[in-house]
Order: sequence, then C-alpha cells, then structure tokens
Amino acid sequence: MSEASNTPAVVVPTKRSIEAKWGAPITKAGWTGIPNILIRRQRTLGIDALDLNILLHLLSYWWEDENHPHPSKETLAQAMAVSASTIQRRIRAMEAGGLLRRIERRREKDRSETNLYDLTLLRDLLEPHAVQELEERNAGHERRRKRMTSVTKVEP
Repeated sequence: MSEASNTPAVVVPTKRSIEAKWGAPITKAGWTGIPNILIRRQRTLGIDALDLNILLHLLSYWWEDENHPHPSKETLAQAMAVSASTIQRRIRAMEAGGLLRRIERRREKDRSETNLYDLTLLRDLLEPHAVQELEERNAGHERRRKRMTSVTKVEP
C-alpha cells in the first residue's frame, strides 16, 4: 500500500512480465490491456457474453486514447462467427446503454467509412465500479490486518 494515499500500489504489467507469462510468440503477435473490473462486473453492468466479446475486440483496436478504434462490422462479425447485422444491432444497443459512442465517418458522395467507436463512455462507467472494488479490497485488507495483529491473552 502507498502510505500517502492508503491505497494499494498499482502494478503496471511490462512487456517483459507479459512475455514471461505468455511467451515471446504470443506477446509479439500483440496483446491488449483489459480492465479486470470490466470482466468482474460484467453482470452488474448488464453486459452479456456477445457484448463483452464485441467490446474486447474493439479494445484490441484501441491503441492510443485519442485514436478511437474503427474496425468494420464485417471484421468483427467474421472474428466472432456472427452476422454483420448482429454486430450492428448489438453496437446500437450498447450505444443506447451508454457503453460506447459511434462516430460516423462520411466520404464524398454520401459514402461511408467504418465508424469510429468512442470507448471513453465505458471508461467513465467503469470508474465508480473500480473505486468501489478498491474500497472493498482495502476494507478486506484492513480486517485481515486487525485479525492478524489482535492477540487475546489466554489464561493458563
């Protein structure tokens, strides 16, 4: 724990630690940082398995904060063995639920490019869950610390 903030120190995985865990070929093929809170609070957030899969795919294309991912619906559909219309319908529902925001891109003559997907809404939605998770974790650590340090004298 950090003494200044009384919160657990954050361990950021390095390329080296990820490679030790998964091996060089897998790591070199690419990896994505996924917040555990997204997985652990999936049910609470109302995210079903297909929606989570779509979000994981979108996250795998989100390399930098300011550059929104923009895979095509067809690319996502092929990766998950579902139809592009299923992807479109589910993304529309996730947008209505406040998990993401679609940004349409138009070219000249009313032609479309792939949508951009703003996932900062998801980040904002996850933050209070993460804060709650940290509070619960800290309370558990404190209870264990008190249990371990409180010794009762036993009379002979």
